Amino acid sequence: MRQLIILMVLIVTLFNCKPEEQPEWVLVPYPNTIETADGVFTFEKGISITTSDEELHALSEFYTKRFEDLGVVVETKSNRVIELQLKTSELENEEAYQVTISKKKITVTAAHPKGIFYGLTTLWQQLQLSQNKVVSCGTISDAPRFGYRGFMLDESRHFFGKEKVKQYIDLMASFKLNTFHWHLTDEPGWRIEIKALPKLATIGGKGYYKTPDGPVKYYTQEDIKEVVAYAAERFITIIPEIDMPGHATAANKAYPEFSGGGSEKYPDFTFDPGKEETYAYLTTILKEVATLFPSKYVHLGGDEVHFGNEAWHSNAGIKELMKREQLETLVDVEHYFIRRITDSLKTLGKDLAGWDEIVASGVDKQTSMIYWWRHDKTDKLEAALKAGYKTVLCPRRPLYFDFVQHDSLKNGRRWDGFNPLKDVYQYPDGTHQFSEGDLKLIAGIQSNLWTERLATEDWIDFMTFPRLVAMAESAWTNEAYKDWQRFDAYLPKLYAYLDSQGIYYFDETDLEHQKEPEL
Repeated sequence: MRQLIILMVLIVTLFNCKPEEQPEWVLVPYPNTIETADGVFTFEKGISITTSDEELHALSEFYTKRFEDLGVVVETKSNRVIELQLKTSELENEEAYQVTISKKKITVTAAHPKGIFYGLTTLWQQLQLSQNKVVSCGTISDAPRFGYRGFMLDESRHFFGKEKVKQYIDLMASFKLNTFHWHLTDEPGWRIEIKALPKLATIGGKGYYKTPDGPVKYYTQEDIKEVVAYAAERFITIIPEIDMPGHATAANKAYPEFSGGGSEKYPDFTFDPGKEETYAYLTTILKEVATLFPSKYVHLGGDEVHFGNEAWHSNAGIKELMKREQLETLVDVEHYFIRRITDSLKTLGKDLAGWDEIVASGVDKQTSMIYWWRHDKTDKLEAALKAGYKTVLCPRRPLYFDFVQHDSLKNGRRWDGFNPLKDVYQYPDGTHQFSEGDLKLIAGIQSNLWTERLATEDWIDFMTFPRLVAMAESAWTNEAYKDWQRFDAYLPKLYAYLDSQGIYYFDETDLEHQKEPEL
């Protein structure tokens, strides 16, 4: 009888002992390789994060805070361990990582702290998006498709401030973007303090797009340093843009003696390339910019100069320049200016980045990076690649986020269509056929948010999300592992996260209740 009772207990226990459920991975961008094994690692009873690499201690502390914010207890005595290891011989790509998960231990391995950061981001994101403190055992081996994964925010036309910028940097890091292109100067406003030329900020920083009498707003150099350090902690590089020789109206309000004039529609649009003092003036600006931003590149714009260079025709200094340097057209003057100011950048230890117009100026292909933006001019992309320039893909269609993302929306741009979420997700696949040689020159992709029509935080959120998340997957995940249906299925979980961050995103699945922000 006793043996029968024991047998019955064993049978009941067996039938009531459910196998550990394997939770679905909810990750954006989706890793390139996931191999699942039996069992799970649970964060529910606490974890410890350990490393023998001194340079990973700050990163360990950073992610201790992030896990604790999700309700995970992180303590040194826990027998569930996340171990961080640098192994340079196994993973050459600095951003590549491997996460190996067993029931009691997770090992995150990379060649560089960047890879460790992205491996920890994968674990954090799974907990955040799945709302589950259990992850499947197995191995994730991952590396980004593109080394440059960027977002550009225009703060000349409307200014949003450092807390909003830091929020966007947090969100970028959460989806493994690594470059913030900060458009700080343009026609409506100059948004960065230059101590040697204080009127740039105090006079040039007055006003916004269509409201030229708006209050002065700009970033002090202390603000800039704070934001740069905040981004660096999240392995995000900030590339500043100081627009020239066009789009210079705000600067010319402050120091009109360096203005090259403009046209009826675009007055005081340019700097004066015929005045030698202009180059010294701009070099003074760039010297302070170079000191503030540790990025390899400074973006100098170089676009749309023809909008407002009409006054150059009658400028005596420019006529003399053209005669002296044997320049035949105003376009040649523009190119001369770009080459001269690039030389100034080089003396400051920086390389040139610029819009695709600068290809024709013949700047050094070894040190210059081109941003191809004119989607209707594929010949400009072909010219950049043929000439051997490192190139960032950021075409208006589909990567300008000031374009509407649905036909029902009113406030936003269109150009023979608009930029829906699916188009962003699918780019560049199916749009371009690059040769192996061309692919080596494609630095990556970037979305751009111009803010002429976007005056509030709700508006920039509404136009940016969820499209920025879709672009993040296209920038990281190899084409073979991208899956629109999977991404689309994850959207409700992504929306829940954006809700928790106070982001006013656009939800195409709820058009009945979806409202554009107030103008």
